[in-house]
Amino acid sequence: MWSGRPLMDMFKRRALRAPARPLFELAARQWTIAPSEPAVTARAYYLPDQIDRIIKSAFMEGHPRRLVEGGVPIVHKATRGFVFKDVHLIDGVLYKNDGTWHLRPRASRLPQLRVQTEIDHAAIYCTIPGNRYFGHWLLDDCVLYPLASKEGLPVTTAQPPAKQVPHADAYERRFEMKPLRVESAFFRELVMFDDLGQNSHKRERFGRLREKLLASLDAEPHPGVFIIRGDSGQRRILKNELEVAEHLRVRRGFRVVDVTKADVDTLLQTCVGARTVVGTEGSHLIHGLLVMPAGGSVLTIQPPKRFSLVYKDLADRERLNFGFVLGAPDGDDFVADLTEVERTLDLLP
Repeated sequence: MWSGRPLMDMFKRRALRAPARPLFELAARQWTIAPSEPAVTARAYYLPDQIDRIIKSAFMEGHPRRLVEGGVPIVHKATRGFVFKDVHLIDGVLYKNDGTWHLRPRASRLPQLRVQTEIDHAAIYCTIPGNRYFGHWLLDDCVLYPLASKEGLPVTTAQPPAKQVPHADAYERRFEMKPLRVESAFFRELVMFDDLGQNSHKRERFGRLREKLLASLDAEPHPGVFIIRGDSGQRRILKNELEVAEHLRVRRGFRVVDVTKADVDTLLQTCVGARTVVGTEGSHLIHGLLVMPAGGSVLTIQPPKRFSLVYKDLADRERLNFGFVLGAPDGDDFVADLTEVERTLDLLP
């Protein structure tokens, strides 16, 4: 089977300069799974001079000062479902009429036209961030999977970057996820979701995943865990990472685990029971936060040129305490001040 949708889309964008319509506008039916909810952001824990050392932020518009100060009224978006008729998935892009939705960057600059299979009814659960980042795959895609499995055959794009992480298969087994992976397909009927809001329904689904993991773990309380990331993931290397980890092990009784060397069983058993999870900001911290109940704390050590509050959103939703330390630039990388790490840990409840 073949489809000219990708060529038509490219022609409109380049020759006619016509922007594609958002796919959600073309839904045959939509409904609310969970309503929107008002909330007030919690304050973050950080030393007085830290916020002024941020050089560049990631995944946010404007300066993050107000977001870390807390007390900002916000509205968590509703979780909604959408049904579409006659949709093509080709090379990571969904096409319907003049609407498109990119689930991941295309593998080729030239549009692919071959459609490998036809599916009567399915529900797609992969997201744009989840196809790119392992942490978002766990935070968003795995949490969305239960909704998809109730609505139809759960489908995801074939081998997104997150699946290239060795731990992904182990988590799929623990969460009893059995999706169909397709590179290209024509769907007679496709269900999609808008699940970006950090509402209580999403919190409940995340909690059920935590329960699956805790069922096989010995959750004896301990002071904390430092998760080493090394040079894994996108480059943001904490040059004195091993020094920080050893310092916290000796001074505060922290456990230390290396995400590049440990399997999922070791990671989870090392992290479970920790009152505090510490490490460079990044996807690897999710191993600790997945098994941390309300009241725990996460301290992110952040590169000044890539400050991120992704985990603050999660911490606020899960009623965790969020803190951060800004490292000092060191070439393309950065270093953390041990005294600042200690002082910030002392601020956490």
